[in-house]
Amino acid sequence: MPSKQKILIVDDDTNIAELISLYLTKEFYEVQIVEDGEQALQIFNTFQPNLILLDLMLPGIDGYQVCREIRTRSDIPIIMLSAKGEVFDKVLGLELGADDYMIKPFDSKELVARVKAVLRRFQPARTDAAPSSKLVQYPDLIINQSNYSVIYRGKTVDMPPKELELLFFLASSPNQVFTREQLLDHIWGYEYIGDTRTVDVHIKRLREKIKDHDSWRLATVWGIGYKFEVK
Repeated sequence: MPSKQKILIVDDDTNIAELISLYLTKEFYEVQIVEDGEQALQIFNTFQPNLILLDLMLPGIDGYQVCREIRTRSDIPIIMLSAKGEVFDKVLGLELGADDYMIKPFDSKELVARVKAVLRRFQPARTDAAPSSKLVQYPDLIINQSNYSVIYRGKTVDMPPKELELLFFLASSPNQVFTREQLLDHIWGYEYIGDTRTVDVHIKRLREKIKDHDSWRLATVWGIGYKFEVK
């Protein structure tokens, strides 16, 4: 499975920090919590987070100063959390380099959705990412996302866009397991969070059209999600 992405939570409100951590851990993120800005700056290099959730009202060094200092070292995503909802505070946070700004109290599911959206936008070039080519080919199966066509056993298979995109995404990363939530996020976007039945229905339809092959199949990984298994 893909390595976990790391999220650093900087918030002196223990209850809020632990609640956020619980939701993010369920989404397979690795999470670390610190309670003040000085700790955040100290642990930044050793923990090497992929994203920082940064409260503004911190003891000692405040969130604005932490953001300013982090931006001198790195361009990793920062989402600011604050009870301050005035336009001035939002603008200041964004001008200092924050990628998003959420006002407390917030819905935990919305926060997770924003984390996913920001991480999706911030994708440095990776060799393990889905290939840039829009064509994936296996024995008796050609998936072309350029013209949205699927050829199975020499015949064109009619397929709605989301079915094709789901098949293409899985086939682009053979033998890699994806959770239903990850597939929802990649194919449908974060507005579908929680409706994992959407993935199951589309997998069922794909299996009706694309039967298991001697060389490959759409496999269920029980308790986790799905993968395009290449034998």
